[in-house]
Amino acid sequence: MALYEHIYLARQDISPQQVEAMTGQFKNVVASLGGTIKKVEYWGVKSLAYRINKSRKAHFTLLNIDAPPAAVAEMERQERLNEDVLRILTVRVDELEEGPSAQLRKRDDDGERGERGERGERSERGERRGPRGDRGDRPERRPRRDEAPRTEEEAI
Repeated sequence: MALYEHIYLARQDISPQQVEAMTGQFKNVVASLGGTIKKVEYWGVKSLAYRINKSRKAHFTLLNIDAPPAAVAEMERQERLNEDVLRILTVRVDELEEGPSAQLRKRDDDGERGERGERGERSERGERRGPRGDRGDRPERRPRRDEAPRTEEEAI
């Protein structure tokens, strides 16, 4: 049997329980045609890069599938008929990824770094303080042409 990674996006309007129910239906379709679902990951509601059917967000779900091509084709057909599914993507892979996917690892990494993380802390005034320290490493601002000089040295 072939190995697949399958992701589907469901409308934001439905609840996570309804997404789980849809995932169960798709698992039954694959199982009835001789395949197995190795892993199911619900990634939650995420923002989309662009609108899809007037939706700006969607429920993301990943399925790792070990099934014959006919089972995956039937599952995709069922998803296309379902009005709550916005998009689907199935990719055939050589081996299935063990452990959490990159999306879940990313979520865990965000929690470990803290609020500001590696991007640097902000000072009391909201200025950014990166790895170079305070703001003293920048050259002073030059006056614009239409500005009057502030000191005699600037006038020269």
